[in-house]
Amino acid sequence: MSGVALAVAATAAVVGTGYSIYAGEKAADEQEKSQKIAKSNALKQEKLQDEATNRANQKSPNVNAIMAAAQQAAKGGVGGTMLTGPQGIDPSALQLGKTSLLGS
Repeated sequence: MSGVALAVAATAAVVGTGYSIYAGEKAADEQEKSQKIAKSNALKQEKLQDEATNRANQKSPNVNAIMAAAQQAAKGGVGGTMLTGPQGIDPSALQLGKTSLLGS
């Protein structure tokens, strides 16, 4: 081979290698982009399936039990709460030892 032919062959090899590297990186980028899209679609599908399952398994309130509990609570009287009971709070337990309104 002559010097020119050798130089052309070397240049072609370098250009071919450069193109191979470029094509490989481009393919890797495309593959990564495709994986992200597939993952996003899978997450959307999973969310839709979860929502459909929740819609199918909706729980409804037990209205009769709620009404019965409210009626039982009403029998405790107006002052009765879960914290104080029907007798309410002793007013002397609320005083902090001061006799004025401002506590001085």
